[in-house]
Amino acid sequence: MLTLFYSFHATSVDNEAGRASGHADVPLSTLGQQQARELGQRYMKEVLDVIFSSDLQRASTTAKIAFSAHALPFVLDVRLREYNYGDLTQGSIVQIEEERRTSRITEPFPNGESVLMATQRVGAFLRDVLHDYDGKTIVVIGHAITKWAIEYWCSDASLEKIVQAPYEWRDTNIWRYELHTYAFEQRFMHLQP
Repeated sequence: MLTLFYSFHATSVDNEAGRASGHADVPLSTLGQQQARELGQRYMKEVLDVIFSSDLQRASTTAKIAFSAHALPFVLDVRLREYNYGDLTQGSIVQIEEERRTSRITEPFPNGESVLMATQRVGAFLRDVLHDYDGKTIVVIGHAITKWAIEYWCSDASLEKIVQAPYEWRDTNIWRYELHTYAFEQRFMHLQP
């Protein structure tokens, strides 16, 4: 079993402007930098083995700031990125939210990805990590699709149910999941094209 802690990246400049960044590589805002420091304090009591982060700077900077006091391996992985909004990258968060909750679960954004496509790439990441870190405890710093995909792979809920559920925020910005090899492999086989 792999124990996985998940946290969203801290507030970015696009978050503050009401834009959905997707694959745009935008920095944290000043507020985001403070949030990242606070996140690190919340993780101080946990025994961790490795930190994984999306390679986009809003996530990687969150992880670097949060875990600067921890002497842990730090790994960037492109598979943990937010999903690609294609032509709608950095568009209105309201528009993106409406699109992805209704029509983008299996249909890609124009010149972008669908929820299913992004879930498959996060699944490939989890499969590798489960193989390499089974029995360990990891942290993943990512985006909305990263969390939805982790929820999908760690449960029996459908993508539609996960994506359409009301947005859940925790003041701690920490979610804990367990990933079991057999259950994961069974689900992994069924989601492949």
